[in-house]
Amino acid sequence: MKKVFNPPSVRRPFGNYNHGLLVPPGASLLVTSGQLGIGLDDRIPADVTAQAEMCFEALKAILDEAGMSFADVIRISGFVTTREDFPAYMAVRDRYILDPKPVSTLLIVGGFTRAEFLVEVEVTAAKVM
Repeated sequence: MKKVFNPPSVRRPFGNYNHGLLVPPGASLLVTSGQLGIGLDDRIPADVTAQAEMCFEALKAILDEAGMSFADVIRISGFVTTREDFPAYMAVRDRYILDPKPVSTLLIVGGFTRAEFLVEVEVTAAKVM
């Protein structure tokens, strides 16, 4: 069982995340590469919502293949190219996360390997198998 840390001496989280999670001994750890909003057919949607959905669906498939789910995610790192994309990204992200809420970081970046990419997401998951 993961233990949540939100000390009263630290401002409450801004959104659906925790400041810290402690993973129990013996847990298997899964670390993913950043996933981009690109389909098997190499199509890239034009909007951040559709790209974020593709990112999270790819992460879901990776988690599933590892015998895990979003309930096992302990850290999400998201990257968007504009502040204006923050609410759309968060709306998608919040549909996928489960309790206990993971720790989370969101960065606004200058861009990705291709100009069409608007968002990239990576996760770390842990589960006692």
